[in-house]
Amino acid sequence: MVNTPMIDAHALSCDSERQTLLLVDDVPDNIALLSALFQDHYKIRATTHGMRALEIAASEPQPDLILLDIMMPDLDGYAVCQQLKADPRTAAIPVIFLTAKTNAEDEERGFQLGAVDYLIKPVSPVVARARIETHLALKNARQFLQDRNAFLEAEVHRRSQEMLAIQDATIIALVSLAETRESGTGSHIRRTQHYMLALAQQLQDHPRFAGFLNNETLDLLFKSAPLHDIGKVGIPDRILLKPGKLSAEEFAIMKTHTTLGRNAILAAEQQLGSSASFLRIARDIAYAHHEKWDGSGYPGGLAGDAIPIAARLMAVADVYDDLTGRRIYRAALPHAQAVEVIRADRGTHFDPDVVDAFLAIADTFKGIAARLADDERELQRSMAQLEAALAEERIVLGHAADE
Repeated sequence: MVNTPMIDAHALSCDSERQTLLLVDDVPDNIALLSALFQDHYKIRATTHGMRALEIAASEPQPDLILLDIMMPDLDGYAVCQQLKADPRTAAIPVIFLTAKTNAEDEERGFQLGAVDYLIKPVSPVVARARIETHLALKNARQFLQDRNAFLEAEVHRRSQEMLAIQDATIIALVSLAETRESGTGSHIRRTQHYMLALAQQLQDHPRFAGFLNNETLDLLFKSAPLHDIGKVGIPDRILLKPGKLSAEEFAIMKTHTTLGRNAILAAEQQLGSSASFLRIARDIAYAHHEKWDGSGYPGGLAGDAIPIAARLMAVADVYDDLTGRRIYRAALPHAQAVEVIRADRGTHFDPDVVDAFLAIADTFKGIAARLADDERELQRSMAQLEAALAEERIVLGHAADE
């Protein structure tokens, strides 16, 4: 529950630290009379000049309310009020005109310029004091509401930042788990993140994608992309790290990483008790990034626009990284050759418009690949993982032979 300051109706009209009135009248006797009327209830500041009134109003501590004459020689009350309301520093100070001008047109002009009240001289001290107290109470109420709104906005921002931190922590935890399983995963994750963001930015104004690819979604795509292969944590090492071609049976097991990933993210959503946007997008990517535009992909055989947009973007990013990334069992393809492979699969494997976006920014992909290239330590780690996987496979095969 959010704790907000409680409003005190008495405090709104009776400030224990007396509030300040600024009296502005070019007749010193009028100033003296008004001071005598109000000095027991308010702090008094006074001036006989309009320009000086503007200076006092803008200086600290500011007056809480201004009683303003209209007919003054250097700068009349209307001009003073107009300048007060035009200045952000003084616009919120209530202005009451206190004048001998009795025409309705004069009164109307005063309100149009931003005055909160219009009193005609001579004014009853009781009426004047009541009007002043009313407008000070309203000013205090407005200030209270502004302070409360500022507090609530700050609280909403704080809680939003907490939610973003939870999202980031969730992703980091899951990705760290994935990185412990597959060699080169860390660099692959970072590269595909940036490839996917670049594609999304390129397609942001495209008629087919503009409704989905707003700035908020771009941020969610970047956060969600690292979870695309999270399901591989459920694939045995002997299959996940196998250096050669997978058998039909092994490939069938490997393909389950898509449904394993979707189910893991779905379970996270259920634990949260709500469907967070970044998890929905992550679920779409994890499940469908191996689907193909012509319907020949897996796991669901989705085709065309039935494939989520996020998954279509990841499909290109993932294949490009797989083609250009170094593997223990094969060399990386040159950038130009990888581009031609993806071009050739336009309209079969990939969404044609996504491929067109990729071709338009192919040099950006090349730059990302160079900037986030695998280092030798990752390759050494890959070799160690591979050796362990091969040892496990020999043990499995040995047990099978014994049986």
